[in-house]
Amino acid sequence: MTYSFVFPGQGSQFVGMGKELADNFNSAKEVFQEVNEALHQDLFKIMCEGSEADLTMTANAQPALMANSMAVVRVLEKDFGINLKDKASFVAGHSLGEYSAACAAGVFSLADTAKLLRTRGDAMQKAVPLGVGGMAAVIGLPFEKVKALAETCSDNGHICVTANDNAEGQVVISGHMAAIDKAVEIAGPEFGAKRCIKLPVSAPFHSPLMEPAQKVMAEALHKVTAHSSEIPLIANVLASAISSADEIIQRLIEQVTGSVRWRETIDYMSSKGVSKAAELGAGKVLSGIINRSKKGIEAVSVGNAAEIEQLAKELQS
Repeated sequence: MTYSFVFPGQGSQFVGMGKELADNFNSAKEVFQEVNEALHQDLFKIMCEGSEADLTMTANAQPALMANSMAVVRVLEKDFGINLKDKASFVAGHSLGEYSAACAAGVFSLADTAKLLRTRGDAMQKAVPLGVGGMAAVIGLPFEKVKALAETCSDNGHICVTANDNAEGQVVISGHMAAIDKAVEIAGPEFGAKRCIKLPVSAPFHSPLMEPAQKVMAEALHKVTAHSSEIPLIANVLASAISSADEIIQRLIEQVTGSVRWRETIDYMSSKGVSKAAELGAGKVLSGIINRSKKGIEAVSVGNAAEIEQLAKELQS
C-alpha cells in the first residue's frame, strides 16, 4: 500500500482538540509545551478550554491546528516507532496545513513553524480591513464555470478569484465583499450553481487582496532555517511534488495570494499510485473530500489515541 499523509486547514479546529492526546501521551504534551514556549502564550489552554471565538481567531487557529497535527506525528514516531519518511510517498496540507506538512517532513522545526503560522495569521488578519473582503463556497459547478463566475463579478475595481479548488463541484471564491455578494446573487440564476454560500471567515484568503500578508511572509520565510523535505511535498499552488528548501519557501510565499489546488492534488496522488491517505490532526474534512473523489484512494482521519493505534498497526504490518 502506498501512503500519503495530509494535514488539515483552517475550519477544522474545535475547542477540546489535543486534550485527549495530551492525556494519553507525554510526547503529545511535549509538542503543545514547545509551541506554547515558542509563542510565549498558553495556546494549549485556548485549544482545550478557550472560547470558540478565541480559538477561531486566525492567529490562534493556524498554530493550534499545526500543533495538533504535529502531536499526532510525534506520537506515531515516539510511541509507536513509525518514521514518516519510511512510510509516506508524499505529504500535503490544505493552506496552513502545508506548513504542518513541511514541519512533518523536516523542512522547519516545530518552534519555527509555530512562529511562522502566528506571523501568517496576524498578517492575513491585518491585510484587509474587517468587512472589506470575504469568501463564498460555490456548490455544484465545475471549476471552469466558477472561474467564469469570478471573472464576471470582478468589475468596478472589485476583485474576485477562485481561492480553493477543493473538489469537483466544491470551489471557494475570494475577494472584495461587493464581488462576493454579487456572486451569491447570480451564481444560481445565471450560472446554474446549486448553492453559493458566504463563508464565516474574517478575510479574503488566497486572493490578490492578501498581497500585504505575502510581503510579510516572504520576509519571515527567508529568515527561517529550512531544510530539504525528507518526504516529497505536494505544493498547493502547483499540485505537484517538490523537495528543495528554496522551492518550498517560494511556493509558500506564492500560496498566500495563490489558489489551493486540492482537487488536482488528489489527482496527482492518484496518478502516482497512492492508495491510502491519512489525515493527521483535527477533523475529517480532507479525508472526506478524498473519499468522495473516487480516485481509488482510501482516506482515514487520525486524531485520537485509538485512530493513531489503528494507523500504527497498519503501517507496521
